[in-house]
Amino acid sequence: MPYRLLFFLLGLFLLVQPDHALAQARLTLSGYVRAAGTNEALPGATVAVPALALGATTDDSGFYTLTLPAGPQELAVSFIGYQSLTKSVTLTRNQRLSFSLLEDSNTLGEVVIEGSGTLREKLQTTQMSVERLTSREAKLLPALFGEVDLLKTLQLKPGMQNGGEGTSGLFVRGGSADQNLFLVDDAVVYNPSHLFGLFSVFNPDAVQSVDLYKGGFPAQYGGRLSSVVDVKMRPGNPEKFTTSGGLGLISSRLTLEGPLPNRKGSWLVSGRRTYFDVFTRQVNKLNEGKEDWNPIPDYYFYDLNTKGNYTLGAKDNIFLTGYLGHDVFGFNSTNGFNFDFSWGNAVASARWNHVFNKRLYANTTAAFTRYDYRISNALDQFSFDLSSQIRDFSLRTDFDYALNDRHAVKFGAAFTDHHFGTGRLKAGAEDNSFNFGSDINYRGQEAGLYASDNFRASDKLQLEYGLRVSGFQSGSDQFGGLEPRAAARYSLTPNISLKANYALMYQYVHLVSNSGASLPTDIWYPSRLSVKPQRSQQVATGVSFLLGDGAYLLTNELYYKWAQRQIDFKDGAQLFVNPDLDSEFLFGRGWAYGNELYLEKKTGRTTGWVGYTLAWTKRRFPPQNGTTGINNGNTFYPNYDRRHNLTVVVLHQLSHRINLTGSFVFTSGQATTLPLARFVFQDVQGSNPSAVPIYPQRNTYRLAPYNRLDLGLVYKLRPIREGGESDLTFSIYNAYNRRNPYFVYFDQVKDKETTRVLSYRARQVSLFPVIPSVTYNFKF
Repeated sequence: MPYRLLFFLLGLFLLVQPDHALAQARLTLSGYVRAAGTNEALPGATVAVPALALGATTDDSGFYTLTLPAGPQELAVSFIGYQSLTKSVTLTRNQRLSFSLLEDSNTLGEVVIEGSGTLREKLQTTQMSVERLTSREAKLLPALFGEVDLLKTLQLKPGMQNGGEGTSGLFVRGGSADQNLFLVDDAVVYNPSHLFGLFSVFNPDAVQSVDLYKGGFPAQYGGRLSSVVDVKMRPGNPEKFTTSGGLGLISSRLTLEGPLPNRKGSWLVSGRRTYFDVFTRQVNKLNEGKEDWNPIPDYYFYDLNTKGNYTLGAKDNIFLTGYLGHDVFGFNSTNGFNFDFSWGNAVASARWNHVFNKRLYANTTAAFTRYDYRISNALDQFSFDLSSQIRDFSLRTDFDYALNDRHAVKFGAAFTDHHFGTGRLKAGAEDNSFNFGSDINYRGQEAGLYASDNFRASDKLQLEYGLRVSGFQSGSDQFGGLEPRAAARYSLTPNISLKANYALMYQYVHLVSNSGASLPTDIWYPSRLSVKPQRSQQVATGVSFLLGDGAYLLTNELYYKWAQRQIDFKDGAQLFVNPDLDSEFLFGRGWAYGNELYLEKKTGRTTGWVGYTLAWTKRRFPPQNGTTGINNGNTFYPNYDRRHNLTVVVLHQLSHRINLTGSFVFTSGQATTLPLARFVFQDVQGSNPSAVPIYPQRNTYRLAPYNRLDLGLVYKLRPIREGGESDLTFSIYNAYNRRNPYFVYFDQVKDKETTRVLSYRARQVSLFPVIPSVTYNFKF
């Protein structure tokens, strides 16, 4: 199959080669965009020539390249939260030109999700269904317990759903939780959640930016069906040593960063830890020995992020990234029952950035990823230990080639060696009188080869097209496929653009999760002969309007996604330590379609956005493997289907020191299955009768709609020392104390005298009432 890609590349270069006269008339301008004062690289900054409708964005190291006509040019350089810069330059030869942008203190209250400097640049790009977030922006929004969370902020955008309060998982345009690719500096993170889904593993102090692709995936991404969440870590301050952090109600953070001794690079170390366990242990200690006292379980999580970069020379940079995070849950009862559960990620990557010339540069990354969980249980003289793990070693290289002012070419390759530990069990008696165990492992190799071209056909039409060839092997089982990608933008007027995109994706690894378990007992499983890769196709189209002299951007997107070989499990499936796990799978089809309306404002003292999504998500699993399928083979709505989703985010800069923030969320209720009626069953005459529930088709009921208002205030304090900064962030989560449903159960209504069951009454369980919090943040 790779030979097809070689023909594609050959045809691409033959198609786009400019004539000799054009090549001689144009010159290359390249360089870096960095933050003034700290000299920190600004990836995603824009360097543009507005008069020619040409521009480029910087890569992860802040590097850009532009091919321009010879002669005088007016450049505009911009980045979120920094003062825009204009500069006149006369090109007479290929030239290197770098820029330093000053932080704009007056934009503290502005939250802008797209990485381009202006809404007009967002209007003119071919990309749609893409969001960008920086930690600086997320820290302004109110948060649960005052703990800023980047993924929760992204969920305030159209097309994004979570599984509900207290559950993990991110559901993008009707896709399931395992269909999202999470990357940290090009290394995969398999479980991005802490505290059973309440927080993400991404420490905002260590994150520079987050890019979310929910459609129109560039060809360099593969391996998942629904979205790509690409997280870039901060490289550290290359100019001076700084300390920053925060003290909150449930956690504290500390970040240290500074230059290397020879000033050829920088480093960063950032840590975060919760202290639930500190309080629960004290409460348990105070109540120790009391009759009928049930100890409170211990729980905490921690993160450790490190990053360093070193400049080898004018054309070479090395970047090293590390992440370690774990959740630890423990329960030790007074009757000898002990339960311990832990899960976490370990990530390491090394990236080499090399500039071949002013038009061609490459990034080569080697990465290691491990996700594991472990459950340990001890009762009297018997104990068992159950664990699972996935471990990856990967290597990828990506080339960027600025062919001319009309063509920007990307191509590269990636390879990953997967190690799947799908079940490891050790059990026995403490005195070793009997012991038994089991260990089930698989291996798989995944590879991808891609090429794409961003082609400016005219001042009105811009195209981005590419092809990815992917493959997977597990033992003697082999799979592969072609994944075409295409996007287009046509400018009807300077203020109106039409956009469309298409993508086909394959997914070769699958998440096996027990939906009935209250803990995240997840197993990652490879594609095999009886478990073929999942596949999806998505098409989207939209229109964008620039309104109010460029102050507002209004977009409307329509999407349709259809997926094959979706995976679920038959009733009563045995998921743990099962050597024949393939037989527990059921396979079906899925559909998702909807409309996303979005209005954004990024200038002035009051900024924010309003988003509304009208969407449908459907699944169908026909009879198979000796079963009736799911829902007797009829189409049903999964529990994360939401018909309506409205979000409103407002940020207002009251003064130089005070920023007011608020967010409102309204979604349709979660789809669920509740009993329609009950009939009485008596096994033996004279025995107590049993009431047996009668269930209708799957997910035919909806819980009450979810809605919540969060309020926040950021008060900027006087700096501890010159050049430092600090603030107090006040948040009120669920300000009007809405009791949103977590789940519904049925309680028996009994006669007080005879204790006979008269009826059943539905009761709702809610998690979070109104929760105020305060966080102290500092930097010096």
